[in-house]
Amino acid sequence: MKTLNKVTRIAILMTLFSIMIAACTVEVKSAYPASYLEEVTISQLHEGYLSGKYTVTQIVEDYLSRIETIDKNGPKLNSIITVNPDALKIAKELDKELSEGKIRGPMHGIPVIIKDNIDTHDDMPTTAGAMILRNSIAPVDSRIVQLLREAGAVIIAKANLSEWANFRSNFSSSGWSGVGGQTKNPYFLDRNPCGSSSGSGVSVSANLCALAIGTETNGSIVCPSNNNGVVGFKPTVGLLSRTGIIPISFTQDTPGPMGRTVQDVAISLGVMAGPDSLDEKTLDPNAKFYTDYTQFLNLDGLKGKRIGKIKSLGRAHHRVDSLINAAAEYMRGAGAEVIELDFPYPGAASAASFQVMLFEFKDGLNKYFKSLGENAPVKSVAELIEFNKKDPVELRYFDQELLIMANEKGSLESKEYKEYLERMFKLTREEGIDKIMNENKLDAIISPTGSPAWKTDLINGDNGRISSSSYAAVSGYPNITLPMGFIDGLPVGISIFGRAWSEPVLLEIAYSYEQGTRHRKAPRFINN
Repeated sequence: MKTLNKVTRIAILMTLFSIMIAACTVEVKSAYPASYLEEVTISQLHEGYLSGKYTVTQIVEDYLSRIETIDKNGPKLNSIITVNPDALKIAKELDKELSEGKIRGPMHGIPVIIKDNIDTHDDMPTTAGAMILRNSIAPVDSRIVQLLREAGAVIIAKANLSEWANFRSNFSSSGWSGVGGQTKNPYFLDRNPCGSSSGSGVSVSANLCALAIGTETNGSIVCPSNNNGVVGFKPTVGLLSRTGIIPISFTQDTPGPMGRTVQDVAISLGVMAGPDSLDEKTLDPNAKFYTDYTQFLNLDGLKGKRIGKIKSLGRAHHRVDSLINAAAEYMRGAGAEVIELDFPYPGAASAASFQVMLFEFKDGLNKYFKSLGENAPVKSVAELIEFNKKDPVELRYFDQELLIMANEKGSLESKEYKEYLERMFKLTREEGIDKIMNENKLDAIISPTGSPAWKTDLINGDNGRISSSSYAAVSGYPNITLPMGFIDGLPVGISIFGRAWSEPVLLEIAYSYEQGTRHRKAPRFINN
């Protein structure tokens, strides 16, 4: 028998190595229940219901089993505050509708996790992660929850978050709340999930649901999407109703979907988008609502687009720079024209935005407490501050300086507030995104969403290196982020943002990029 040559021996060794890796991967996946749900899409679940392959009850049961095993017992991600005790009852009712031929649409029977600052009128409290609200039951569903339920979605749980959506302390650890404790990153458990929609990002990334809903004032959807390797869409303020969402800023707040694919996000966006008589931002005459955003998912969506790439976000990160440069090259290869932009974010806009948030937080939070009626545990921000001083949990790690600063502000009729608001919009819209896009004839702007996840630190707080969220957040314009690669096993996202009401073109670009690159990888819960 002839001795195998070197090339053949290497080929055999590589094959054996691949088999070993595959075996290890199977072993890791099989350690958790319902592995068939890993990376499943909304469309796949929907088709499974129609064909009889799945029942809603089965899917809900299996997601609840994954929550119990992965979130509570195994890696202990701590992304969930409360599980819906009525989830299986709702699932059975939806199965009955299916058996009768009643299909509500693509979200029929789809398990969804909701950030716990969004009202649900059921047996799940709406807490914002705060001890004062740990037993607070909302009097009615928020508008977006109402729309999701009408579309057949099953709200299976409420997600942990940075307390008060990360607007309480001078510094904090994203994903920590008094009620829920610290949420962990599913890629590396000692890393931070970012926030404030921490639990939403982690739960959808870890395949504990088909879709999650977050909220953003500045970075709270896109940053956890970046750190947890998922797709997050912060829409134009006014595309989705904020009624029944515990507020920070009337001007900047918006809910938005977080999913594993651009298509899943687009499907849910069509269910939630639309005017609401109780939210005047949704009554903008320039608003553009669609009931089906999947019509904009074009494989050739990059072809002919003119895209601006922001050169620098301040604190450089050369490995992130390499990823965004590779993304730009891919887009050029797919038919887009990508130009380099000098587009620094103005510090004066951040300063004005901060003051606007202080004014609006006090006003909005006092109104929210009033909406709880006689069951409200406190009636004002001032009473909340006093409660926190006496609570053994709330000030254990972080202060409440932002609550105190907000409480010192006047009304929204004050000259000071109106001047800050006007300055903020002028700098970010007229002299910001609108100006740079018009001058360069752009369809969209791209930048890294952020840097890789930092190690969680309850002593010194967050340590994110770069962020691009303020451009779209402060202007109130749309921003979609999706995975663009990994750095030592940690995901990094690309943000695509643009003019008000430009959701269709952003989806078109994002879908084309996603389908051509396929950067998303499921986490493996590594414990360093």
